[in-house]
Amino acid sequence: MRIECIKDKLREVISKADKITSKNITLPILSCLLLEVKNNNLQIKATNTDIGIESTIPVKTSEEGIVAVPGSVLNNLISNIQDDRNITLETIDGNLQVKTDHSKTIIKSHSFDDFPTIPKVSDGVSFNLDSKKLVKGLKSVCFSSSISSVKPELSSVYIYTNENDLIFAATDSFRLAEKKIKIEKNDNHFNILIPLKNIPEIIRIFEEFNGEISVCLSKNQISFSDNYNYVVSRLIDGIFPDYKQIIPNEVKTEAIVLKQDLLSVLKISNVFSDKFNQINIKILPSKKVFEITTKNSNIGENTNIVPASLSGEDISVNFNYKYIIDCLPSIDSDSVSLSFNGISKPMTIRGVSDKSFTYIVMPMNK
Repeated sequence: MRIECIKDKLREVISKADKITSKNITLPILSCLLLEVKNNNLQIKATNTDIGIESTIPVKTSEEGIVAVPGSVLNNLISNIQDDRNITLETIDGNLQVKTDHSKTIIKSHSFDDFPTIPKVSDGVSFNLDSKKLVKGLKSVCFSSSISSVKPELSSVYIYTNENDLIFAATDSFRLAEKKIKIEKNDNHFNILIPLKNIPEIIRIFEEFNGEISVCLSKNQISFSDNYNYVVSRLIDGIFPDYKQIIPNEVKTEAIVLKQDLLSVLKISNVFSDKFNQINIKILPSKKVFEITTKNSNIGENTNIVPASLSGEDISVNFNYKYIIDCLPSIDSDSVSLSFNGISKPMTIRGVSDKSFTYIVMPMNK
C-alpha cells in the first residue's frame, strides 16, 4: 500500500474514527483503525462492536493494500504534524510508514484478518433524512436519557414515526424530552431504541454535513450514510415507556418568561443550591410574582424575581435546577412557557412560538 493525501482531510477522518475504537484489552484489534486502499480511495474503518464507521477520502494511489494500526497512535501522530500539507502512507514489511517533508514514522501493525466485519444494513425500512434534522432531533433529547445501563430502554434515544413527524424521545424517569421533526408523508412506520453511548458519535460524524443522509434499519441495527461516511449502530431490544400518559392535558398555572432571563437566574441558583441542586419555584398570579429561591446551609440563600406573564392558581414547587437548565438549548423560541397541573404534578416546559419540543420535569420532595 502506498498513497499520498492532504493531511487535514486525513486528520479529520481519523479523529472521528478513533473516537469509536474500543480500549478492550482482551481484543486489541478493536483499538485499531483498518486502512484499505482501492480505486484511488482510502477507506478508514473503526468499530467497538456496538457502533462501526467506514469513512472514505480520495487519495493519490501508487499501490493498493490494507493495514490495521492502533487508532490512538495514528491519531496522535497526525494531529501533531503542523507544517506539512501532504502526507504519504506506505506499508513497509507489514507496518505503516507515515511520511511528510519533515518527518518519517513507522507504526507497528496488527493482523488485519482479525478486524471485525462492519455489517451492512440492507433489509428493512429505508428513507432519506436531512442531516440537520437528524442531528437536531438527537441533540434535543439525548441529555434526558439515563446514564445508567440497568434499564437499557432508558439509556437510549427512542425514535418513531407517525404520518408527518419523526419523533425523538428520551427519559431517565425524572424528566422526559420529546422533539418532533416534520418529514414528508411517511408510510414506513417504525419505532427503535438507539443506545445513548452511540448518540454522541452519530452527532459528531454528521453535524457538519449539509445534505441528505440515507437511513436504513433492520430488527437489530440502524445505519446512516452520506457520500463519504457509513455508520452502523446496534439497536436495543426493549420497550420504551408509554410516556404520552404523563403529559398533562390541562394547565392550572402558567408562567411565560424570556428564556435568557430564566437562564440567568438559574445560573445564579447554581451558586447557592444544595447538594441536591434544589430550587423553589413560586408562582403567584394573584400577586403577579414569579420567584426562584435557592438555599445552602453552608453558603447562604438567594431569591430572584423573574419578569413573567402569569396566569392561574398560586403554586410553590421544588425542582432540580439542572434538569431545567439542560433543556433550554433545545428550545428555539425566545420565550418559554412553564406550566403546572398541581403541586405534586410534573412541570411542562415548551417554547412559546415553537411547539415541536416538549419537556417534562418531575418535582422534588421538600
